Amino acid sequence: MDRQTAIGIILRQLDPADLLLTTTGMISREAFYLDDRIRTFYMLGSMGLLPAFSLGIALLHPDKRTVAMEGDGSILMSLGTTPLIGYEAPKNFHHVILDNGSYQSTGAQPCISGRIDLPTVLAGAGYTEVASVSDPISLDRAFREMVSRDGPTCLHIRIEVSEVPDIPRISHSPEAMRDRFLTTLGVS
Repeated sequence: MDRQTAIGIILRQLDPADLLLTTTGMISREAFYLDDRIRTFYMLGSMGLLPAFSLGIALLHPDKRTVAMEGDGSILMSLGTTPLIGYEAPKNFHHVILDNGSYQSTGAQPCISGRIDLPTVLAGAGYTEVASVSDPISLDRAFREMVSRDGPTCLHIRIEVSEVPDIPRISHSPEAMRDRFLTTLGVS
């Protein structure tokens, strides 16, 4: 399964009230291209910071289901945050990791994720449930199940290295993204 297919399945299943936070690079660009939701925050130039940022949002807004979507390279940069997520245990926090074994956004350099059992690491960090899938049918079912349970949960998705030609950059300025996201949170 390619990354765009996986992202599309996830986007189709989000409730309009869900908060989606996406990591820097191609994941944010493809989410923007497929469905620019007002309740999506696209991280720009901040690889590795998504788990901490998303945890803060989930803790500050426990009434809003929060989905953090990032790649294997990004989660590996911030593994130290995962025990904090497990410790704080926000019931509304759901983590999606798209794992293609590479740093796709910067040229598909190999990543060590193929030699690390990320689901076991996250389960050990205290996530209440961790599942791993690699095909669209399993992803569809597993994502639906994951967000229906109390978090923190994680869905690890094995995907292929796939190039999407001419994918546009996010056209919102960082300030515009911040302001529209804060508005959805009821913060001015």
